[in-house]
Amino acid sequence: MKAIQMQQPGGPEVMELIDMDLAAPGAGEIRVRHTAIGLNYIDTYHRSGLYPVPLPSGLGLEAAGVVEACGSGVEGLAVGDRVAYGTGPLGAYAEARNVPATRVTKLPDTISDETGAAMMLKGMTVRYLLRETYEVQPGDTILWHAAAGGVGLIACQWAKALGATVIGTTSSEEKAELAKANGCDHIIMYNTEDVAERVRELTDGAGVPVVYDGVGAATVEASLNSLAPRGLLASFGNASGPVTNFDLGALSVKGSLYVTRPTLMTYTASDEDLAANAADLVEMVGSGKVKIPVNQTYALADVRKAHEDLESRKTTGSTVLMP
Repeated sequence: MKAIQMQQPGGPEVMELIDMDLAAPGAGEIRVRHTAIGLNYIDTYHRSGLYPVPLPSGLGLEAAGVVEACGSGVEGLAVGDRVAYGTGPLGAYAEARNVPATRVTKLPDTISDETGAAMMLKGMTVRYLLRETYEVQPGDTILWHAAAGGVGLIACQWAKALGATVIGTTSSEEKAELAKANGCDHIIMYNTEDVAERVRELTDGAGVPVVYDGVGAATVEASLNSLAPRGLLASFGNASGPVTNFDLGALSVKGSLYVTRPTLMTYTASDEDLAANAADLVEMVGSGKVKIPVNQTYALADVRKAHEDLESRKTTGSTVLMP
């Protein structure tokens, strides 16, 4: 089978499409024949070396497909089942692979393969952020950076379903309209407006109890300045670069603030936590309360172009690779 592999970290050019042999699934594993593969910003961190991985390495944490074979000890899954996963292990950029049976989720008939491949990592990220990192309540007003991105569009819909008011930041009118269409109540153009000042205007000076920031270095100051006293900054990504030289003293000056740097891997470390998270996601998407906009599709062989477009912010919503 064909798979993407990199021998060293770097730009999109380090990814190569190679032929690989796939062994029979081991104990507790299943072999999945991929029908669609999810593209996520964290993939660029693994590729670039920002998040170091053992080399040589495959890439990708998320895909959907059909079970082709089951190893010994596998329960609850059978050949022919449609499944999806979003927490790895690395290697989803492939036509097929073996994965631990306890880390996949069955897909109901109401969810397509493309949606399944696009929803798991981003959707489970939204679920833990909105329901666990800070438990959003009806009537809350929240700030979400990059509201028109793959995670942002899911988050806007989910937060609205919870009864929240959503303030989102975007970089263009096109992205602003997309975010609004997916439940964002107020848009701030972060490249032309003062984000924190606008948040204060929209909240009658109070600020927000939580900011969800997947952008990183470019937005951290605005995020902190948008928070109400004792508010929480959930910094869950580094799209503009990592936050460095952080001044803890600023948290006291700005109102006894909290900061966390959560990851999906921590929140789904146990099979039980993963299953609970995925069940909520499947229910939200299957019910139609949350739709997963797949706005770009690339062939697996064109993965370099997909990464280039993602990093240059040419994409909106979710992107899938087709093996």
